[in-house]
Amino acid sequence: MSTAIPADVRDRVLQAAQELYEQNGRESMPTVDAVRRQARVDMNAASVVMREWRRAQRAQSVPLAVTVPEAVTQAHSTALVVLWQTAQQLANESLRAAQAAWETERSEAERDRQEIADAYERQAREREQAQALLETAERTHQEAAQTLAEVRAALAEALTRAERAEARALEIEYRAEDLRAELDRAHQDHARARTETASLAGELRQSQEAVAALRAQRDMTEAGKTQEVERLAQAARLERDQLLGELVAARAATAKAQEDTAEARERAAGLAGKLESEQAHGAALAALLARLKIPAGRASGDGEHS
Repeated sequence: MSTAIPADVRDRVLQAAQELYEQNGRESMPTVDAVRRQARVDMNAASVVMREWRRAQRAQSVPLAVTVPEAVTQAHSTALVVLWQTAQQLANESLRAAQAAWETERSEAERDRQEIADAYERQAREREQAQALLETAERTHQEAAQTLAEVRAALAEALTRAERAEARALEIEYRAEDLRAELDRAHQDHARARTETASLAGELRQSQEAVAALRAQRDMTEAGKTQEVERLAQAARLERDQLLGELVAARAATAKAQEDTAEARERAAGLAGKLESEQAHGAALAALLARLKIPAGRASGDGEHS
C-alpha cells in the first residue's frame, strides 16, 4: 500500500510531520489532518506515511537491546531453575512489551481513524457551508438580476413618459403661442373698436352742435322759413339717429371684443398652468434619472436592448 504513494508526496508528508513535531517541541506527535493540510495531500497518503513516520519515531526513541541481559548472565551462574524463571520473566516482559506496543499501535490506528473521520466530517461541513454560500450567492444574483430588470423597465417607462411630457409641453407651448396671437388680435380689434367709438362720438357731438346751430338759426329766421328749418332739423335727427345706431353697434362690438379678450386670457392662463405642471413633471423625471446616475442617452439604449 505504501509503495503506491509517489516519492514527492511521501517527502512532503514526512517534511510536514517533522516540522509540526519540532514546532510542538517534540512533546506530542502532529495529527494526520494537520500534516495533510500542510503537505497538501489526500487523507489516504497522509495516514499511510504518518503510520510509518510514527513507527520510525518509536524505533528511534526505544532502541532494541543487542547484548545479553544482565539478569540472564547472573542466572546462568546460579542455577538452571533460576535461569528458567528469569527466561520466563523476560519472556513475560517481552510479551507485555509486545502487547504494549500493539496497544500503542492500535490506539494510534484508532486515533488515525478518528482523525480521518473528524477530517471527513469537517470537510463535509465545509462543503455544506460552501454549498449554502453558493446557493445564497445564486439567489442574490437572481434577485439582483430581477431588480436590475425592474429598474431598467422603470427607467424605460420613465423615459417614455418624459418624452410624452416633452411632446405635450411643446404642443401646449405652440397652443399658447396661438392663444397669444389671438389675444394680440383681440387687443387690436378692441383698440380699433375704441377708435371707431371715439370717432362716432365725435361725429355725434358734431351732429349735436349742428342741430343746436340749426335750432338757433331757426329761432332767428323768419317765420316763412320754419318749414325749411324743420326739414333740416328732421334730417339732422335722422342723421343723429343713424349715428346713435352706429354708436350702439360699435359699443356692442367693443363689448364682444372685451368678452373675447377675457376668454382668451382665461384659456391662456389655463394652458400656462398646464405648461407649468408638465414642466414640473419633466423636472421630477429628470431628478429620478439623476438619482439613478444613468445618462439619458445610455438609459434609452439600455431600455431598447432590454
